[in-house]
Amino acid sequence: MSQYNHVALIGLGLLASSISLAMRRAGMQAQITGTARSQTTRDTALKIGLVDAVFDSAAEAVKGADLVILCAPVGAMGMIAEEIGPYLAKGATITDVGSVKRAVVEAVQPHMPDNVHFIPSHPMAGTEKSGPEAGFAALFDNRWCLMTPLPENDHTAVQRLSGFWTALGANVEMMEVDHHDLVASVISHAPHLIAYTMVGVADGMNRVAKTEVVNYSAAGFRDFTRIAASDPTMWRDVFLNNRDATLEVLGRFTEELFALQRAIRTGDGDFLFDYFTRTRDIRRSIIDAGQDTDAPDFGRIKEEN
Repeated sequence: MSQYNHVALIGLGLLASSISLAMRRAGMQAQITGTARSQTTRDTALKIGLVDAVFDSAAEAVKGADLVILCAPVGAMGMIAEEIGPYLAKGATITDVGSVKRAVVEAVQPHMPDNVHFIPSHPMAGTEKSGPEAGFAALFDNRWCLMTPLPENDHTAVQRLSGFWTALGANVEMMEVDHHDLVASVISHAPHLIAYTMVGVADGMNRVAKTEVVNYSAAGFRDFTRIAASDPTMWRDVFLNNRDATLEVLGRFTEELFALQRAIRTGDGDFLFDYFTRTRDIRRSIIDAGQDTDAPDFGRIKEEN
């Protein structure tokens, strides 16, 4: 098992708390220190045992750590890197959980001393919940962690970090930085933006009452709102820092949407049937890959009366 002696978590939300719980589940004995911008968050993380020690600043939290994980919004990572750079231990590995990689590399790398290993990561796991109490140990189980090693990264350090994510339950794949950002835009960023848009459309339609939108949402709208409940700060930073890839995917989405509009307008049932058949196959492939369940109603557990 990959083992670190001291892990510092910078940011103590869903992903950081899940990392801590998954580490303990895996039997890791590492000391865990952490920090967060909010005093309430820091107090909660310490109270529920996510960290062994909590600090008011990132600089204090990283002292002596051989693994530092940046779990803050993408837009804050450059400022954090500048703060912690002078306090990083020689030989330490620094990684992150951001869903954008090129912008993170450009923001963080200039502040990293030559004697540490900055290896970007993206565990592709999460929920719409946030905060230190939202985490759970199984979050990464059978999910993918995309690592985007840089050309100068030490092979041993990369393999050690890969072993860490594997021990937390994740499958690890190595990927080039810019290709990662395009992939993430297709499977995560653009879908979130579309979900936000659909909820916004419903909110702005004065011919449909808000009570109707809420009460009858199980027809499909509910699943848009689940995605659109995600942390606004995180997603603002994602879109501002992955503009090119997101705009490329949205351009393609717009073309597809126009084609569907044309088919509906002209009554082209064959086109619609073929299109929906092809897209349904994607859903089946996701289930076959073990990335979701085929249980009805998206696998939701029904509450007992």
